[in-house]
Amino acid sequence: MATGFFSDESCFWHGGGNYATTVPVGGFVQPLAYGGLPEMPEAKRRLKNLLEVSGLYAELTTGTAPTATRADLLRVHPNDYIDAFKSASDNGGGELGLRTPFGPGGYEIAAQSAGLAKEAICAVARGDLQNSYALTRPPGHHCTPDFPNGFCLLSNIAIGVEAAIAQGYTKRIVVLDWDVHHGNGTEAVFYERADVLTISIHQEHNYPLDTGDVTDRGAGPGRGGNINIPLPPGAGHDTYLEAMQRIVLPQIAAFRPDMIVVACGYDAAAIDPLGRMLATADTFRQMTQMISEAAATLCRGKLAMVHEGGYSEVYVPFCGHAVIEVLSGTKITVDDPFAQTFALRQPNARLTSFYSQLIDEMQDFFNTPA
Repeated sequence: MATGFFSDESCFWHGGGNYATTVPVGGFVQPLAYGGLPEMPEAKRRLKNLLEVSGLYAELTTGTAPTATRADLLRVHPNDYIDAFKSASDNGGGELGLRTPFGPGGYEIAAQSAGLAKEAICAVARGDLQNSYALTRPPGHHCTPDFPNGFCLLSNIAIGVEAAIAQGYTKRIVVLDWDVHHGNGTEAVFYERADVLTISIHQEHNYPLDTGDVTDRGAGPGRGGNINIPLPPGAGHDTYLEAMQRIVLPQIAAFRPDMIVVACGYDAAAIDPLGRMLATADTFRQMTQMISEAAATLCRGKLAMVHEGGYSEVYVPFCGHAVIEVLSGTKITVDDPFAQTFALRQPNARLTSFYSQLIDEMQDFFNTPA
């Protein structure tokens, strides 16, 4: 069965407001020479470009997807939020939350991004594709039901998961988030749900500053169904793989999902301006291999990747290409031009031992009933 790749040109046209990196322009904050928020189109556009130039794009089942409908959005977001977003969009744009500016037509572009995530998830869940990748923009994992933040205007993955469940394609889903920032929005949607296990590996207190603690385990019927793995800055390649092997994979196996969805951000990479985690393209390649093997064992290989963060225009394409190489099983490969440099920047043995002790403590914590 094929690997799907969903994208839409309109998503590259999403525009932000008058920011200088992550702070509004004004007072002593000067405008940047070009751009505003780090969430710019080029990192994602260049990933698609690299896929086309390498020849891998031709091996994928590619296309766009229908825009997410209002009914799709209402499974996650309340009426008043959708109405406010649509009204502001129709009247020239604005900002409804924190670091989430949008221009005219921003509502339609965000709904298109959510539609890509929805179709990538549903196509795999109903058996049309073996696995898939959605090149979404704007991203979604920070958006709570009624508060957009962190560049995220709609909760893309949650919208896709809810659609797949509502249409009877699946009953139990794992959402694994390896973006460098905590997946607070996805967590909020499913925090009291027993049918969706949410797992977030992230740099501790990077963004948001006040979420993502290891003790946040879910509530009510969802108690025990939320797992946060906060890692200190600089954890690096080996620590990510150890967290996957010792915490993530056993927890997924115990949950026994029908399908796995990955919030696939690349901002844990060593060159990213918004993260300090020293992951490499090979880190993402090996994590994808691990989760693909888990999906093959547990849920007939059903795996969907939804693009989230990643703000290095130079390096995101190599990380994404590595992930899609694994998904598709292609023989086409692209060498990481930073591999040698980033290998030399990995933590030394003393730090690696320290990070491993943290994994020990978290493993013991998660093995204790919530």
